[in-house]
Amino acid sequence: MNIHEHQGKEILKSFGVAIQEGIVANTSDEAVSAAKKLTEETGTQWWVVKAQIHAGGRGKGGGVKLAKSLEEVKEKSGEIIGMQLVTPQTGAAGKKVHKVLVAQDVYYPGPSETSEFYMSVLLNRQSGRNIIMYSTEGGMDIEEVAEKTPELIYKEEVDPKTGLLPFQARKIAFNLGLSGTAFKEMTRFVTSLYKAYDTIDAALFEINPVLKTSDDKIIAVDSKVDLDENALYRHPDYAAMRDVREEDQTEVEAGEYNLNYVKLDGNVGCMVNGAGLAMATMDIIKLAGGDPANFLDVGGTANAARVEQAFRIILKDPNVKAILVNIFGGIVRCDRVAQGIVDAYKSIGEIPVPIIVRLQGTNAEEAKKIIDDSGLKVYSAILLKEAADLVAEVLKK
Repeated sequence: MNIHEHQGKEILKSFGVAIQEGIVANTSDEAVSAAKKLTEETGTQWWVVKAQIHAGGRGKGGGVKLAKSLEEVKEKSGEIIGMQLVTPQTGAAGKKVHKVLVAQDVYYPGPSETSEFYMSVLLNRQSGRNIIMYSTEGGMDIEEVAEKTPELIYKEEVDPKTGLLPFQARKIAFNLGLSGTAFKEMTRFVTSLYKAYDTIDAALFEINPVLKTSDDKIIAVDSKVDLDENALYRHPDYAAMRDVREEDQTEVEAGEYNLNYVKLDGNVGCMVNGAGLAMATMDIIKLAGGDPANFLDVGGTANAARVEQAFRIILKDPNVKAILVNIFGGIVRCDRVAQGIVDAYKSIGEIPVPIIVRLQGTNAEEAKKIIDDSGLKVYSAILLKEAADLVAEVLKK
């Protein structure tokens, strides 16, 4: 589960990680009030207005602006709130901005130069260990750095049994070229960052940039946090941070009915029970000359109500030209699923696209008879190849 920058920073701060302080605002008037409060608390005279959406590259799309007066805070926050922000990570449609983070200016003058670093913590699935990835090239696209100058990206693997050891934190600070106060601050920063990642069951922590200020403080200027949804039951306070406005609304609706749905860009809707079978079904659709429009797993209890809701969700995609229902009757009997499909079809009314139903397993023959005798515009199949041939056939019409 993704969360906003300001939420990630709240978590980091609770674990002792130094952050760029900021206050969330939903309107331009709230932004001005936030700026005044920040000045009282931090002494900042300039403010950074940052769009809060679940995507990176906000600055490139005009979602991050520097304000040098309260008038500019009001003006620039008003420009950002409500805009459809397009970044390299949102796609062409972009995302609507509902709120901004008004943050303190941390690039103030001082006795030394500022430096920006990149740092992330994630799981290395090959080694089964957590990994801290970091670079001196902060503030840039890390993908570009990895492609052009891979030698500037460092990796430190951490054994989850022992956790991050002191010498590893010092090694990271050394590789980043730090010394003196900044060196000590970075070792503290890394230690606290890893503790936060490990404690909250995060899937990813990405800080870009990590800033060495002109007075040698180390702070998180940005924060991208991805939480492991399978562990959210242990963290109800973090689960409450979910912002469904940032998610695909069809996927949100599917989740309310316990349907595992992911929208894709193809033309053939899929309704399957079981993730492995769903992947195989998408493969067979490709082989038949179509493209899967979604991944939809109805689970082991494919009753009439779930099947009906699955149909309704698939049909919300205007690109769908056909629907393939592929059910293996193990726990659930095929004839019950077939009856559920017939009932759902009648409840929804006229379905404007062809439906291919492949039922295999317990009572598959009885299920085929129910479909064939229903009088509905449904093509039935028992073998997967039959279903694939039917998909190819209806797509040609």
